[in-house]
Amino acid sequence: MNKNQNSLIADGSLLLVAVIWGSGFTATQMALDSGFLPLTTMALRFGMAALLMSIIFIKKLKNIKKEDIKSGAVVGFFLFTAFASQTVGLQFTTPSKNAFLTATNVILVPFIYWFMTKKKPDIYSVIAAFACIFGIAFISLGRDLTLGIGDSLSLLCALLFAFHISSTGFYSQKRDTTILTITQMWFAAILSFLGAFFTESFPKVVPVAGIFSVIYIGIFSTMLAFFIQTTAQRHTSPTKAAIILSTEALFGTIFSVIILKEIITFKMIVGGICIFLAIITAETKWKFLYKRKIKIIESDL
Repeated sequence: MNKNQNSLIADGSLLLVAVIWGSGFTATQMALDSGFLPLTTMALRFGMAALLMSIIFIKKLKNIKKEDIKSGAVVGFFLFTAFASQTVGLQFTTPSKNAFLTATNVILVPFIYWFMTKKKPDIYSVIAAFACIFGIAFISLGRDLTLGIGDSLSLLCALLFAFHISSTGFYSQKRDTTILTITQMWFAAILSFLGAFFTESFPKVVPVAGIFSVIYIGIFSTMLAFFIQTTAQRHTSPTKAAIILSTEALFGTIFSVIILKEIITFKMIVGGICIFLAIITAETKWKFLYKRKIKIIESDL
């Protein structure tokens, strides 16, 4: 399989991750509505994912090295702090503002990765990033954009997610991606458990819907999604990965319409078109238009 095919499969895999994460917004909200507090929810989701992956890939963990642990600690720290900022921020702002402000990481990633590796992003990546964020703004934003504590936490979350995506792209080139996924899950789980132990209490009664929500985000939105992300980022750039992953806001809206009966608006349609054009720009750099022009010119000659 050549490099282009690997890249295409990787990008398709990241789009699947975005779909799963989009559905995770609804599942997380259901878990919080059921009585789970933010850090407790995170502790359960990361703990479940780390334990299951450790059991499934126990043979690989026998070969774990000190460098793997260090890499997992860095990526896991950004993973924990990003989710903590996002989940706690949801308590003080609206989900639409949270989604938009978090998605601004798509603009930050090319420049953070540029700082880490000295690889300058091309103009198409920059244009696609801004087009994508414009689309997410149409989908998510209301009339005002005042920054309260929740909005500030969401912006912090965007910065931390940008570092998480960039560090994942950096270390996935150097480490076994399965071990990297497992170690980052364990670090995120431990930090979440510590935070929940000292600041939160476990709910006495939890509805069945809440239990299934936590199981879903633990297995699908965390274990499966992050394993796919870490593996796929070996074969694509962090800038492109950030753009594709940011479409979770679009899929989150779709799942809200299907499950929570949210009404589709004109803004959602315009935003979806902008996001689609951003992906096309990042994926193809519009080369198919150049090829078509060349064929037309050659046929005229």
